[in-house]
Parts: sequence; structure tokens; C-alpha cells
Amino acid sequence: MQSKIKTVAFRGVETIDVEVQVHIANGLPAIAIVGLADKAVAESKERVRAALSSIGLALPPKRIAINLAPSDVVKEGAHFDLPIALGLLVAMGVVPEDAVQNHLVLGALSLSGTIEPVSGILPAAIAAVGKGSGLICPEGCGPEAAWAGDIDILAPPDLVSLLNHIRGTQVLSQPTPILAPHETSNVDMANLKGQETARRVLEITAAGGHNLLLVGPPGAGKSMLAARLSGLLPPLTASEALEVTMLHSVAGQLVGGGLIQTRPYREPHHSASMPALVGGGARAKPGEISLAHHGVLFLDELAEFARPVLDALRQPLETGKIVVARANHNVSYPAEFQLIAAMNPCRCGYLGDPSRACSRAPGCGRTYSARVSGPMMDRFDLIIEVPEVPGNLLLDDQLSEPTAAIAARVLRARAFSQTREGQETAQVNARLTPDQIDKFGGLAPDGAQLLRTALDKQKLSARGFHKVLRVARTIADLDLSAQIARHHLAEALAYRAMPLLA
Repeated sequence: MQSKIKTVAFRGVETIDVEVQVHIANGLPAIAIVGLADKAVAESKERVRAALSSIGLALPPKRIAINLAPSDVVKEGAHFDLPIALGLLVAMGVVPEDAVQNHLVLGALSLSGTIEPVSGILPAAIAAVGKGSGLICPEGCGPEAAWAGDIDILAPPDLVSLLNHIRGTQVLSQPTPILAPHETSNVDMANLKGQETARRVLEITAAGGHNLLLVGPPGAGKSMLAARLSGLLPPLTASEALEVTMLHSVAGQLVGGGLIQTRPYREPHHSASMPALVGGGARAKPGEISLAHHGVLFLDELAEFARPVLDALRQPLETGKIVVARANHNVSYPAEFQLIAAMNPCRCGYLGDPSRACSRAPGCGRTYSARVSGPMMDRFDLIIEVPEVPGNLLLDDQLSEPTAAIAARVLRARAFSQTREGQETAQVNARLTPDQIDKFGGLAPDGAQLLRTALDKQKLSARGFHKVLRVARTIADLDLSAQIARHHLAEALAYRAMPLLA
């Protein structure tokens, strides 16, 4: 007696076809699972045995061999429980083979026979669509799978419901796709006192998708500014929403199976390890930079992060992806995120205030800022000082410009950037290549002279040179200007200065 059930293994957001082969033969009663199964898969035999027992079925007292083919691919996760259980039921003659042979099967089993949600359902459903197959998955994952498109989905809550559907005594309805709750920010730019320069820079950051470093004393409002950036960003497009949802599904962080609508905002603590930030671990899971894909990664207290951890961000910031290479894994995850960081100018935090700075100033500032490498600093498009807010402004009841008004200008600037003659991509200005910068830059003659002077005075690297042009292009877009004027370039150059970190 034997059977074959189709399922998948995961390599990042990609799927690998796996066939669960069950063979029941005479011999001493035993169950063996082979095919490079990890601990979770090896333990599935006990979960499957208990789940079948709970619905009144017993495994035959024979030798049962379960092979997960191909045998040279590592199999990880509890989603192999349901295909193993169905393979046993088909081999035992309880379920006809033709009822499940054209379906991909994923699901974890509880000891009572309930089918528990698992991660990675959306990538598996998309793979099933590509193969013209159906999908059998847990009930809690049905809405997530429905986003894959036109696909036959069976999403039973437990084994009994699945068996009754196959026998024709119960009908499982096709799940419908749902949206994740829209996370609205409860902070508004109107409640932010002062910080006019920082407000302007935040608008430029949102319009161009730039990386931003905020430097200032404790309590100046750096974290408050970063928290308000999400409200300025445009909503996710349909393709972006699908990418973000797939990443969160693979990471097991998709709640309720709904499509994510809002741009991610991740803010890991400065004690985060390298695998936590860039991805990795025993199963090469996506890290914070991938979970922030098409969104914002906020690193508060930047200089307190371990230097190797920060330097690991340098390559993803340039390429928009991260390759997690381990002995048993080589997985690529997308990582197109906006890096927003905040730091104090020195350890005591008051380097710019002679009355409160420590006795080691200004040397302590150079020592503290040196904890962030020069190449890492060069990845920031804008670096500004955030001074303390005067007391009279804190007592002022007058509200500033609200988030909605600034977000409307950001959306208008992004729309204008896509109307430039010959524009072929929908990417933000921060991701323009040098060739695209030359093509869409439109630098005025007097601006070119200013840029040549700045190259000598500010000692800009080639990367810094292109970042200045990208920021200037964004400032011009906010003014709905096809050409980068001298004042656009001058403003962009001003935001590359590092007064407190010099």
C-alpha cells in the first residue's frame, strides 16, 4: 500500500516541490520519516498518530515508511503534518487518491485533529496557481491563500471536516480574500512643536524615499519625527502589498491572513543581533530589513548598535536585497526599505551645549560618532541636526501644518516624478541609477558650478555626489519643477552637512 501527496518546502519566499511518499508494508510496527527532515518534521509522526486516533482511526500495525522527496532538500516546519496524514489515509484506503492528487497540501495538526495555521501559505498558493493545482490548507489560512488568484481552495478547520467534504457529506465553502486592518497612525505632524527644518526634511524624505539621519540632544523630538514619517508615505500599490504580505507570511507574522495595506514600520532595539536584523538563524528567516520592505526601518540610538550589525546594512541599502548564506541555506530576500536613524551627538548627549556638555567635549563627540563607520554614514541621503525645542514653543497652543496636507504634497511630488518625459520606471528618486539621474536631472548651468565647488569643499564621495543630485531632484519635484535649479541643489547640499558630528 502506498500513496503520493504534493506539498512544498520553502527557500525564502520561493517554493520547492516536495512529494510525500507513504509506503505501508508487513514487518515490525514502526514509522520512519526520511528525506532530510528537521526535528519538527520528525515529530510529526506523533502528532499525526494522535490526530488520527482522536477521529477514531488507528494506524495499521505494520512498517510505515514516509519519504519526503527530493531527499537532498532540507525539510523544515510543521506544515508537513497534513500531507503526511493524508498520505497515510490514502495508503490505508480511507481517502480515494484522486480526491487529493491534484492539490498542494499544507497544514499543522493538533493532537485533537484540528488543522492549525502555518506560515508561507501565500507563496504556496501562488505556486499552486502556476501549476494549475488546487490547495488544501488550514481554515485560518484560507483568506490569505485566496489572494493568489483563481484557485480551488479547501480550507477545513479539522480532519473530520476535510474527510466529510471528500465523502460528499459536507461542503467546504471557498474562502474569500480579506484585507488586514488598516493601521492608521495616531500621531500627527500638527502636534509637533517647532522643528521647521526637520519637518521640511521629513517631507523631502517621504517624497523621494531617502535615508535620513537625525542628530540631536535627548528629548529634541527625533523619535517623534520618525514616528510621523509613516503618515506621510503613499499607500502600498497592489504589487507592493502582495510582496510585503508574502514576506510576513514566510516569517510567520501575518495575523488573520489579510493582505497588508499599510507600509511596514519596524523599529528594532539597539541590542538586536545580526541575524535578527538582516535575516538568518536556523531556518534562514527574513530579518527586520526584509520585514521593512517597501516601508521604514527606524534605528534609534544608532551609535549603540554593534558596529558589525550596522555595517551589514551597507550592501542591502545599495542593492535592495539581502542574500542570507549559511552552510545549509542560500536564501535571497527583498529589502527595499527607507532607513531612518537617530543618535545623540555624544554619549552624554549635550555636545552642542557648553553649559551641559561633559568635560571631555568635543573629543567625546568624535569618539562617539566614530562608532558608526564612515561608509555607513555615506549611505544617508540627508543628515540634519535636531535642536532642542524652546520652552515658549512648547507652551504655544497653536497647531502646525497637519500630516494630511504634507502627505498630499508628497503624493503630488511622486506623481510629478512619474510624468517626466522618458521616465520608464516607477521607482522613487532614492533608487534612481546614475544614468537615470543624468537623464532626468535637468541641472541648471549655475547649479553645475555650485556642485563643482561643493565637491571640493565638502569632499563628497561619488556616492555622496549622486545622493545630493537625487535629493535635489526630489526638492525640484516638490516644487513641480522639471529642472533642478540652483536653490534646489543648495538646499540638498545643506542637508549633507554634519555640524555636530564634524
